[in-house]
Amino acid sequence: MAKPDYYQSLGVRRGASPQDLKSAFRKLAMQYHPDRNPGDAAAERKFKEINEAYEVLRDDQKRAAYDQFGHAAFEQGGAGGRPGGFDFSSFADVFDDLFGDLAGGGRRRAGPSRGADLRYNLTISLEDAFNGKKAQLKVPTAVPCDACDGTGSEGGSPPVVCPTCRGSGRVRAQQGFFTLERTCPKCQGTGAIIEDPCRVCNGSGRRQKEKSLAVNIPAGVEDGTRIRLAGEGEAGMRGAPPGDLYIFISVQPHRLFQRQGMDLYCEVPITFATAALGGEIDVPTIEGKRVKLTVPAGTQTSKQFRLKDRGIVELQGSRRGDLYVEVTVETPVNLTKHQQELLREFEGAGHKDGARHHPNSTGFFSKVKDLWDDLRE
Repeated sequence: MAKPDYYQSLGVRRGASPQDLKSAFRKLAMQYHPDRNPGDAAAERKFKEINEAYEVLRDDQKRAAYDQFGHAAFEQGGAGGRPGGFDFSSFADVFDDLFGDLAGGGRRRAGPSRGADLRYNLTISLEDAFNGKKAQLKVPTAVPCDACDGTGSEGGSPPVVCPTCRGSGRVRAQQGFFTLERTCPKCQGTGAIIEDPCRVCNGSGRRQKEKSLAVNIPAGVEDGTRIRLAGEGEAGMRGAPPGDLYIFISVQPHRLFQRQGMDLYCEVPITFATAALGGEIDVPTIEGKRVKLTVPAGTQTSKQFRLKDRGIVELQGSRRGDLYVEVTVETPVNLTKHQQELLREFEGAGHKDGARHHPNSTGFFSKVKDLWDDLRE
């Protein structure tokens, strides 16, 4: 029975690029893999066929020989020098090339693993976000063992090559026509073992400790800002590089100010007389100072005033936001009889020229009157 054309097996044209070959093989291999088709002899044959095709076409020399001589290039005495042209013991290498990136970029390298990254949640005040702060943190983490200098070995002697995997960190097992590869159970993939483990850290090369750190929080940080401290995470196993520490900033709500980007907003109550006659009021600032704000006569509730350069400083910059002051006219309470009489007198006098003194309410009730005149009972 004639063998199928390798290009047809992979479903690609003869001039296909290496990337096209790889993509086609990846798709078909996942479709016909025996683990996905248990007991399916046809799928197993197809799986073997596409592996044989890819093994030849992925190699420039074998592909050139196949393009010139066809399958005869790999028959006994031909250019390939071996019937079939495919060594199934190399199956693990093929899958390392194709699917290794899904597990982190290829075959795992021998050696202890890097330490884990840590997260620390830090809550600061809005004043701290404005001024910046030097924070003292206490972080529970894994640090290098003092007794063995982080080697994990009693007396600090270096680890020896793992006799099971011979330093590769991986072991292979033959199953049928292909080879499976897994992490070495003896050294857990590090490629080395400790013959005499440290009695303090039990051979890990690290121990738990609360580490104190001084961290500079820059002025202008916002809620949710993340600060990375390289190398301040957990220590790696047996001298491996440490992880990083990530500090997540949370800014507490303020009693007076609300923040939007670099700008601040606050509400300031003013008296009825100040709103009507005008005047000056004191406005607090984030620095803990006060500034004078001139309120013009006839100011209405919710009127907003802008105080330039009174907001938050720009993170790692020189600019500064603004402070927006929204005034609310406060209705007087607990009036004396004399004050009540004065207000009634003012109210009565206002009816003679209401549109001039109360333009908003006069206009509103005019609209209401027009609406009621149009309604029918």
